[in-house]
Amino acid sequence: MEKSASSSCSLVQMTELILPNHMNALGTAFGGVIMSWIDIAASISASRYCSKNVVTASIDDVHFLAPVHKGDVVNLVAQVNYTHKTSMEVGVQVTAENTRTQDRRNTANAYLTFVALDENRHPTAVPSLLLETEEEKKRFEQAKMRRKWRLERRNQLYL
Repeated sequence: MEKSASSSCSLVQMTELILPNHMNALGTAFGGVIMSWIDIAASISASRYCSKNVVTASIDDVHFLAPVHKGDVVNLVAQVNYTHKTSMEVGVQVTAENTRTQDRRNTANAYLTFVALDENRHPTAVPSLLLETEEEKKRFEQAKMRRKWRLERRNQLYL
């Protein structure tokens, strides 16, 4: 019998504060700092989902939508969207919050692929995704399409 798990068990909510050492010359947060937080949140989500060590296989479709300023609180929400044999796509949404004005804005979205590893660091099976809501079904179908595009791009560029 194939093991399955709910996407909700992979939910990660992470909060960071933008400090001066996170800033670029334009006075906004470095994209690389935000990307590292995205990778951490997504990694925790993937590992939580499959109860195994995971490695980042790809980070794609990162879209920075608005700047993040010094003093902003950054909230990251990560959740598994799709699973294949040994891999998982995790979606991450990043919002910034000005705590003085209560202004909240979507600042970045990203999709990452992780591979689960066994104790010998070889790819290992992940549970199939149990889709419980219409939103989860929609995210699954969209992620399935992104996986197809990702593999087509990889085959065109690297093989």
